Amino acid sequence: MDYMFSTGFLGTKAPFFMDMVTLIVAVLPFLLYGSIALAKKSYFTMHAITQVAIYIVSVIVVGYFEYGVRSEGGFEYFMQDSSANYTFSLGILLLHIAIAIVTFLYWTLTIFRGSNWYQAKQLPGNMSAIHKKMALKSFIGIILTSLSGLVVYILLFIY
Repeated sequence: MDYMFSTGFLGTKAPFFMDMVTLIVAVLPFLLYGSIALAKKSYFTMHAITQVAIYIVSVIVVGYFEYGVRSEGGFEYFMQDSSANYTFSLGILLLHIAIAIVTFLYWTLTIFRGSNWYQAKQLPGNMSAIHKKMALKSFIGIILTSLSGLVVYILLFIY
C-alpha cells in the first residue's frame, strides 16, 4: 500500500490517494447526473443498478480515503505544508464533514426507500414524487460535498 502515499498525479503536494479520491469526488455528481438521466428516460432498472453501484463505489472510496488520512497523520499532518489559515481550514473541513455525513445518511435512506418502493411496484408510481424530492436533496448534498471537498483539497495542497 506504499503507492497510496507516493506523489500524486495532479501536480500538487497531495499524495496519490488524495488525488485519486479528489478526482472521484469531482466526477461523482456527473456520474449521478447520468444515472438520473436514465430514470428520466424511463430506464428504471438501469437507474437503480447505477445508483447502487455508484453508492457502493463511493463507500469504498471513503473507506480508502479514511485509511489514507489516518495512516498519514490526519488533518494536522496535511496542514503542516499549507499556507492557509489553520482555523479557517479547520472550519471548512468541519463544514465539509457535516455536509458529507448528512448527505451520506440521506442518500442511504433515498436508495433504500427507492429500492423498497421499486420492488413493491410503487416506483414508478404513487411514490415517484416523494422519491424525486428525496433524490434531488441527495443530489444537492452530493454536489455540496464534492465542492466543499475540493475546497478542502485546495486549502491543504494548493494554497
